[in-house]
Amino acid sequence: MTQHSDATLATERVLLASPRQVFTAFSQPQLLARWWGPEGFSNTFEQFDFRPGGRWVFVMHGPDGANYPNGSRFRRIEEDTLVVIDHVVAPLFTLTVRLTPHGEHHTHLAWAQAFESAALADKLRALVVPANEQNLDRLQTVLSTLGAA
Repeated sequence: MTQHSDATLATERVLLASPRQVFTAFSQPQLLARWWGPEGFSNTFEQFDFRPGGRWVFVMHGPDGANYPNGSRFRRIEEDTLVVIDHVVAPLFTLTVRLTPHGEHHTHLAWAQAFESAALADKLRALVVPANEQNLDRLQTVLSTLGAA
């Protein structure tokens, strides 16, 4: 999938947690299931193989009772610094999450979701941008339960 800036929806956040803690919130399925998705959503993980090439198959359950099957493959993982995920069911996209230390006990998180076209990114922008912000709000809430950085 070619990454063009007009096909990418991105957000950044400084989180009150170490890069190790943020990475743990991605790598541990029991933590990831608690925060993945917009406000009001929950998850049932069917397969979670956190390694390059590993599959992640799950269902997101919406607050209205609707179920959203998801399938992803972990493309690249660098401990405490990078997670790249290919979403392999529609809509197709690659999510790149970069973690950088930011002062003491903080992490700068850069979240870039590259869709297969600018048209698709434009079509999904109104849904994806606020959903990603809610996702990161939920991540910060989970991180606050992990204790000292």
